[in-house]
Amino acid sequence: MKVGIIGAGNVGSATAFGLIMQGIARKVILIDTNEKRADAEASDIAHATPFSFAGKIKAGTYADLNGAKIVIITAGANQKQGEPRTALLERNVKIFESIIPQVAKYAPDCIMLIAANPVDIMTSVALKLSGFPPERVFGSGTVLDSARFRTLLGYFLNVSPKSVHANVLGEHGDSEVLIWSSAVAGSLKVEHLAEQNGKLLTPEIKKDIDSKVRNAAYRIIEGKGATNYGVAGALGRICQAIASNEHAILNVSAFHETFADSHNICLSHPCIIGKRGIIGKLSPYFNEEEQKALKLSAEKIENFTQQAFQYISAK
Repeated sequence: MKVGIIGAGNVGSATAFGLIMQGIARKVILIDTNEKRADAEASDIAHATPFSFAGKIKAGTYADLNGAKIVIITAGANQKQGEPRTALLERNVKIFESIIPQVAKYAPDCIMLIAANPVDIMTSVALKLSGFPPERVFGSGTVLDSARFRTLLGYFLNVSPKSVHANVLGEHGDSEVLIWSSAVAGSLKVEHLAEQNGKLLTPEIKKDIDSKVRNAAYRIIEGKGATNYGVAGALGRICQAIASNEHAILNVSAFHETFADSHNICLSHPCIIGKRGIIGKLSPYFNEEEQKALKLSAEKIENFTQQAFQYISAK
């Protein structure tokens, strides 16, 4: 599978490395306005291929995207310490205006996977600028947030995070919603497994886990300046589901004509992912508190999406 990555910064280069080393992509095209950076990253990753799979990676131009199955957009302004993802909005809309039409021109049949923040709003911007069908334009969403949730629950329960099924939905951002009502490990609700292990999943512990998931990016950015490995892992997982036509259920940021009382927004919800992109959407059970929180998250996304569209240049 051929994959294009727009942006050779922390996220783009980590994603390229993961795709090559895991054998998910056999060819990766790395594109960046800083051509020397793209070439250096591609060369560095290429030197690791003798230790993994026989993949090829090179720096290129938009014309090199011809035939790409997936194009991942990681390019955009970086989130600064203490800055909410929505603060990046106007800067990244302008960046997308220079990127998305080029991708649509040279890779008209690709699946466009958005990772630039604020990812839900930028997915809507990409959808509008590309003219692609919604099933072929979606964001990394809360795939990473859900992984963070599962990791912390796994540590608390003393089980592998791979055995934990727990979701974060709504915005990939401050209004995201941890869905505790359906969180399970194996076939047990997480509260019941905790009791069997002699622990109590108290409201205080839930609040602490919620805070650590919700604020993970802020803490990581404070410590090292950027997040990259976690989101690269999430993007790799999505690409794997597409490459294998896996029909995997992943919490990507997908287009919804109507969600609660909001309209024409992209937000994270369980979707079935296969070789054509989004091939189905699921409707999980939520308790009343979760429903209210998701409604508020959708309203926030709708407001920022409308704001983003105002930044798009008139043609």
